Amino acid sequence: MTDGPSYGFDTLQIHAGARPDPATGARQVPIYQTTAYVFRDADHAAALFNLQEVGYIYSRLTNPTVAALQERMATLEGGVGAVCCSSGHAAQIMALFPLMGPGKNIVASTRLYGGTITQFSQTIKRFGWSATFVDFDDLDAVKAAINDDTRAVFCESIANPGGYITDLDAISAISDAAGIPLIVDNTSATPYLCRPIEHGATLVVHSMTKYLTGNGTVTGGVVVDSGKFDWSANDKFPSLSAPEPAYHGLKFHETFGPLAFTFHGIAIGLRDLGMTLNPQAAHYTLMGIETLSLRMQKHVANAMEVASGLETHEAVEAVTYAGLPSSPYNDRVARICPNGAGGLFTVRLKGGYESCIKFVDALQIFSHVANLGDTRSLVIHSASTTHRQLTPEQQEAAGAGPSVVRISIGIEDPADLIADLNQALNAAK
Repeated sequence: MTDGPSYGFDTLQIHAGARPDPATGARQVPIYQTTAYVFRDADHAAALFNLQEVGYIYSRLTNPTVAALQERMATLEGGVGAVCCSSGHAAQIMALFPLMGPGKNIVASTRLYGGTITQFSQTIKRFGWSATFVDFDDLDAVKAAINDDTRAVFCESIANPGGYITDLDAISAISDAAGIPLIVDNTSATPYLCRPIEHGATLVVHSMTKYLTGNGTVTGGVVVDSGKFDWSANDKFPSLSAPEPAYHGLKFHETFGPLAFTFHGIAIGLRDLGMTLNPQAAHYTLMGIETLSLRMQKHVANAMEVASGLETHEAVEAVTYAGLPSSPYNDRVARICPNGAGGLFTVRLKGGYESCIKFVDALQIFSHVANLGDTRSLVIHSASTTHRQLTPEQQEAAGAGPSVVRISIGIEDPADLIADLNQALNAAK
């Protein structure tokens, strides 16, 4: 569909990557539940393994159901290609894998999902990588944190848990000046609310587990490649610009041009890391994306109504929703997230840690789970769960202090959500 007319988002979220099955005429993308694919002959098999021909080899690498999802995500984000994988955390490692090496670092926002902070501050050290965390509202600090060994800048478009909106235009200007890629986690916004590539992002990652699938049934991740970065401009990215021994000296950027990162992600990343998305999960995600714009409109409308009510409640100290006029990030909504500020925010309770626990336990419609982006409204006390591994200083920097509750607003009747929140706040006094 990308070669024809310029279709709108609502059309692309249904049709991009989806074609009637040539064998049966099936209109919905089939679940190709197969491990391997028969080659036409020995020459065909050799061409596939030499990356001289595009096709299906083995489902750790490529699968028709997953390929449909990859095309849809690339189209919706405005990229040239995408690589799907088993989770959002897998997508982050997949994004960094071709860029990094022992002794190299990334510059990351302090306002990230707690699991991402742990992955970047602890786990990636085992690869010899490191991360420097900076407040991305302090542009001078971001510039100062970049050094000769920095290989990427990483942030979230709408930060989890606080719903803060990152000034992607300003951050991409810094990464461009340094000659390094900007990686944006667009999970909380989805491409319906924000398209980071239009603001200078090189790569976009998602936990498709959240809003994209939208129903809390599967885990999945994706890396979308903008195709706009010159991997051969310097010698910082040899995995993409230098000869690859496993493919007889093939140079990914020289051979595949704008699709270099995408091909590397499949031919090297999925081949060797094996963080594969299964076809049934891809199918569920494709179905979820078909209603993405409708759901996001409802998420945003509900969040605005609920956040406005909470802001004036006597038990609430602060609400972080960027859609509120009182938010210091409200002026970024129209520029970065023109379709709304999302459905995620935090509430700081005056009663502190104990009030947060009582509040969470008293809720009836809201589900207490370690997830967000569901059609159902969800709640969690981040300091005792998702951000528990962080120091108190890291928790506060991430917007997940002990008196803070993260709220993910679903698509229920907003009056019911407000009533449930009010009764739980009264119970928490």
